[in-house]
This record gives sequence, C-alpha cells and structure tokens, in this order.
Amino acid sequence: MSAGHDVQGRVINVVSAAIVREGALLVVRKRGTDSFMLPGGKAEPGEGETETLQRELYEELGCRLHAEGLMLLGHFEAPAANEPGCVVRAAIYCGDLDGRPAIAAEIAEMLWLDVVGADDPPIRLAPLLSRHVLPALCR
Repeated sequence: MSAGHDVQGRVINVVSAAIVREGALLVVRKRGTDSFMLPGGKAEPGEGETETLQRELYEELGCRLHAEGLMLLGHFEAPAANEPGCVVRAAIYCGDLDGRPAIAAEIAEMLWLDVVGADDPPIRLAPLLSRHVLPALCR
C-alpha cells in the first residue's frame, strides 16, 4: 500500500502505531473530534510508511518508535471516524516508543486503553480501531 497525501476517491491513506504496554493500548483523540484512534497520519510527498509514522508520532507525541522490533500488524480499511462518507485505509505498525509520550500538535487527549476490556470500552473508538486493530491485537 502506498500512503496518499489527501482524500482521493473518498479513501484516506494513513499509517498508524499500535503501541501496547502492560496490556494497554495507547489511543489519542484529536481536537474537535470525539472518537479515539491510534496515533499516526497521512504521508508527506515522497515519504514511505515508516518515515511517515516516525514523523507523525514525533509531531503528535514527542517521541518515535524504536526501529528494532517494529512490526507490521496489517493493512486495514474502515469508515473514517472524522470524515463522513470517507474510508480510511491504514497500515498499522506495532512497536515500542523511545520515550514518554506527551500530547502535542492536534492531539487533545491521550490514554491507555485496556486491551482485554476493549470489547465494551468506556470511550468512543474509531471504527478502524474497534473493528480491525483490537481484534488483531487479541489474536
């Protein structure tokens, strides 16, 4: 999959990180939205997936993923949480952060979601997260 820069044909291409520590998944909520999702975002022209992911994580959380141990969880597609009528197509990578995450850029809120109890979360989750990423992590 190649990451796109904008909404093209109602499909938004993104790269995101599934960061799990002690059974909890790091999720974020962007300003002006009500659904939690994985940190990450769209590619800039000429960027590959891992370059996009590292830049987006640094912008949003102030840290990056360790290059060693970085693993592709999969490519998934679901209705976009914040763009009605659009579909998000995401490459999801698992890995460990090289520092302590802190809210930055467009992030309004960050929390660690218990993966085990995520089938009935106390927060609203983006469809990509609830339909694809959490089930993949629980396999």
